[in-house]
Amino acid sequence: MHPFVYEFLGTAILIFFGNGVVANVVLNKSKGQNSGWIVIAFGWAMAVFFGVMVSMKGSGAHLNPVVTLTMAYLGRLNWALVPEYFAGQMLGAMAGSLLVYLSYKQHFDETENGDAKLACFCTHPAIRNPFYNFLTEMLATFAFMIGVLFLASPVASMGSIEALPVAFLVLAVGLSLGGSTGYAINPARDLGPRMMHFFLPMKGKRSSDWGYAWIPVIAPIVGGLLGTWVYHVLITNYLTT
Repeated sequence: MHPFVYEFLGTAILIFFGNGVVANVVLNKSKGQNSGWIVIAFGWAMAVFFGVMVSMKGSGAHLNPVVTLTMAYLGRLNWALVPEYFAGQMLGAMAGSLLVYLSYKQHFDETENGDAKLACFCTHPAIRNPFYNFLTEMLATFAFMIGVLFLASPVASMGSIEALPVAFLVLAVGLSLGGSTGYAINPARDLGPRMMHFFLPMKGKRSSDWGYAWIPVIAPIVGGLLGTWVYHVLITNYLTT
């Protein structure tokens, strides 16, 4: 199968489990309602674990445009494959969101809070301040990308990533850095589901907050590229001298 298929499947699983745990915690009449941030962080970590496990042998388990750009920049992925990876990630994120919507349709209907419904698809800040929201997402992705580069095999094709270590990395990011903006750290993870929130019918749905949407897209790219530069130029040179 083409890398597109693996990235689609892996990202769909990532979002199905990741946004699924958010829906379980925040939607009315769910058995997991109000179980808290720890449950969400662990749910997202397990979502990463299963998404990576499914796709790592077929595509390297990027599941994130920032990871794909990094691997292409480092020469671990052919630039010609980048659009295929992006397409798989975006469409997979949208498909995963649809599965969450279908799984929790009755609970979406029972929930009046439009912010809670939006949280089941995409991120929004606890305190809205574009500068600090951008900075938070950038720094979280900076830390995430340095961790990914230490975990990714330098000789494996397509920059493959192992499932369990990256799951623990995402858990650490969520527990330590996620409280401000919800730690998107992945443009496809936020933009694809946000588009599904816009298109899907829901009673009492609020706006999809397109005024904020650029932050969880651009800030992870900037943070990821900065992390890649620090790892490649500074850390790698220091470790090899």
